[in-house]
Amino acid sequence: MNRFAILFLLLLAGCKKSDDNPDALYFPPVGSQSWETMTPASLGWNTSALNDLYYFLDTHNTRAFIILVNGKIAVERYGGIEITGSDAFNAGSFWYWASAGKSLTSFLAGIARQEGLVNIENKTSDYLGKGWTSMPEAKEDLIKVRHQLTMTTGIDYNVADLDCTDPSCLNYKADAGTQWFYHNAAYTLLEDVITSAYGGTYNSFTDSRIESRTGMSGTWIRSGYNNVYYSTARDAARFGLLMLNRGSWGTDRIMTDEAYFNSMITSSQNINPSYGYLFWLNGKSSVIYPGIATSFPLSVAPDAPADLYAAMGKNGQFIDIIPSLKMVVVRMGEAPDASLVPVTFHNDMWKKISAIID
Repeated sequence: MNRFAILFLLLLAGCKKSDDNPDALYFPPVGSQSWETMTPASLGWNTSALNDLYYFLDTHNTRAFIILVNGKIAVERYGGIEITGSDAFNAGSFWYWASAGKSLTSFLAGIARQEGLVNIENKTSDYLGKGWTSMPEAKEDLIKVRHQLTMTTGIDYNVADLDCTDPSCLNYKADAGTQWFYHNAAYTLLEDVITSAYGGTYNSFTDSRIESRTGMSGTWIRSGYNNVYYSTARDAARFGLLMLNRGSWGTDRIMTDEAYFNSMITSSQNINPSYGYLFWLNGKSSVIYPGIATSFPLSVAPDAPADLYAAMGKNGQFIDIIPSLKMVVVRMGEAPDASLVPVTFHNDMWKKISAIID
């Protein structure tokens, strides 16, 4: 083979598209509704089990369900048996993330850290001012931004309203770092930490740092003390894909702080090892669920892959990321059952998924 032929072959190899690699992550274009798909059959899945999954979702008040594999949509389903007419749901419908939005805030806190706006080892009072709680100053000064990220502020949870962010609602119970409790107010004030350092609105920070770079189009809406994120299910899938690719959207490195990213999805303390930085972690030895202080000797979802980590919200809002499968699973909808946190539904959902992908 002469040198010109060799050069030609090398040029062809250099021009080979990433699409030729079936395992390469695909990223839907920013500013477009197009999204490449793949069929469950092409993945070698047990397609006969799909109807069982669909029936399970439909009869448990699911409005949107998506499975991404390598970034492409393998399953996308909207509606539900009782959802018709003006309540009909589709790819353009907005829905609340509930506490799954905490994980988005965790990512935003990481961006604020890498930009030098926030030091998570600093006292929260450095950003909110002294007296943001009703604690003695020495106890308030123990609370760092990191404790807000890990639900370990030590603020008393025996109050009438865990959403209340008024200083009168924030009293001392334990030293920061020695207690784990899912305290919503402490999380909500983390948004104020970020905006006070940023100097703009939370929506503008979210848009400039994440949404405009990934194609997400959600919005934060104030509801009482809470600030709730609303978006389409595809927007939630985009965030899951961003996490799956460790903070990069394609070649756009949005989160460059590797240490912080690892901390988000690693046990943040040993009281509740199933919790990172506002992310839930599967495959751990024990878990403390929201609303209680008791630890249970089990994982978040025993029938799901052990490396799954998730953004989880009230009434079954889930964004599951499974690195070993290069998979993202999104479920949005109304409460699937009467429990405060539908952990049984979540695990049962994974039983149905496993019957397909296995």
